[in-house]
Amino acid sequence: MSAEDLRASHADRDQVVEILRDAAGDGRLTAEELDERIAAALNARTIGELAALTRDLPVSPDPAPPAEPGRRPKDVVEINQRFGTLHRSGPWEVPRRLDIRMHGGDVKLDFTQAVISHDTLDLDVYLSIGGNLILVVRPGIVVVTDDLTVGVGEVKVRVPGADEIEPVVLRVTVTGRVRGGDVVVRYPRRTLGQWMRGESAL
Repeated sequence: MSAEDLRASHADRDQVVEILRDAAGDGRLTAEELDERIAAALNARTIGELAALTRDLPVSPDPAPPAEPGRRPKDVVEINQRFGTLHRSGPWEVPRRLDIRMHGGDVKLDFTQAVISHDTLDLDVYLSIGGNLILVVRPGIVVVTDDLTVGVGEVKVRVPGADEIEPVVLRVTVTGRVRGGDVVVRYPRRTLGQWMRGESAL
């Protein structure tokens, strides 16, 4: 039996309903869509059915606050989340170790404007019930995925290798397991305006 086939609990349904209501309050869902998804959530029998209702909704879209002057960044950050999308972007603090447990959603970490205080990041991730891991990097950031186990999916690294990047400002070592999703390492995509002006996204 796969994780998606596991029976959903009342707590699982209540959490999805809360996510849906927050999304409607942000204008991401119409009143009609909200009613339809809440009805589907309350009648869902499995974790997979619940995950499908929130897969296109960000649970934490806001970037982490920038580091305050004189304050040391955390060494270890643990995130345990069910459903939705975990997204870090903007000037968020990169810890020395980041442990992510995501059940039924995608993880996207954008390092292009991140506040980097350490030269290494140990990223241990477990994505169950499918879900993709996307790392958006800039030159000088090396991602090593040798010790990451991917079930049904691919590892797609679309940046230069470690031996081609000088100097290295951050080495990200990814470990853990991704079940039923892809792992993508890439540079940021250009906006339409940047593309028309021939500008780089970096």
